[in-house]
Amino acid sequence: MSYAVKAVIFDWAGTVVDFGCVAPIEALVAAFAAEGVPVSTAEARRDMGRAKLDHVWALLQHPPVAARWTAAKGAAPTVADRDRIYAALVPLMEAAATRHAVLIPGAVETVDELRHRGVKIGSGTGYTREMMSGILPRAAEQGYAPDVVVCAGETPSGRPAPLMTWKAMVELDVWPASACVKVDDAEVGIEEGRLAGCWTVGFSGSGNGVGLGLAEYRALDAADRAARVAAAAASLTAAGAHHVVESVADLLPALDDIARRIEAGERP
Repeated sequence: MSYAVKAVIFDWAGTVVDFGCVAPIEALVAAFAAEGVPVSTAEARRDMGRAKLDHVWALLQHPPVAARWTAAKGAAPTVADRDRIYAALVPLMEAAATRHAVLIPGAVETVDELRHRGVKIGSGTGYTREMMSGILPRAAEQGYAPDVVVCAGETPSGRPAPLMTWKAMVELDVWPASACVKVDDAEVGIEEGRLAGCWTVGFSGSGNGVGLGLAEYRALDAADRAARVAAAAASLTAAGAHHVVESVADLLPALDDIARRIEAGERP
């Protein structure tokens, strides 16, 4: 019998590359600092997973940031401000994303096993194609090249809209959505998968929820790490994830459970 999961649609940063989703934080903090309006790491992480233009606007609308902006600039932030910050952000994002384009441990082995089972591999990202320009060749050099890559701006609406996942499914020629799995480290990506009609798996350790690079993550005291992972898992579960595991290295058992549920006639 063929494997009941037909396709897995992976996010990128915090899911298969850039453990801790560090690159966008570096770029966002730098872009706002250049405007004379500091944003904290926690503030920059609030809307992670969204297209970066939407992410910038969400930051500008966040009350503490908007207040600092107004105090510094003498006026509330505008769409023109958003567009200017975003224009500066694009090269910062491209450089940071390329710098942090290291595969998360277990990514290659997991994807190779899925391909062995006949599963198609898609991907979607809140990064634009330009921001992905350094990631794609570096990931391929390390052994990861999904069948489809859908980037921010390539569908009329970004996350949490399901359009990027649907576009990946169309290009992969897989259906129904109930035989596909969306994998993400951010709540907005889980929402995207649910709205697309897919099963969803969240990553609680490698992504935005804990938000630490691999070395820092491994250096955490065991109890501290467990508490941080549990908090991230609770948030992903609240967003609707059908399964939550620590990282891509732990994905296969979750997919096997989903495959059994599909075979039993369950739907997401």
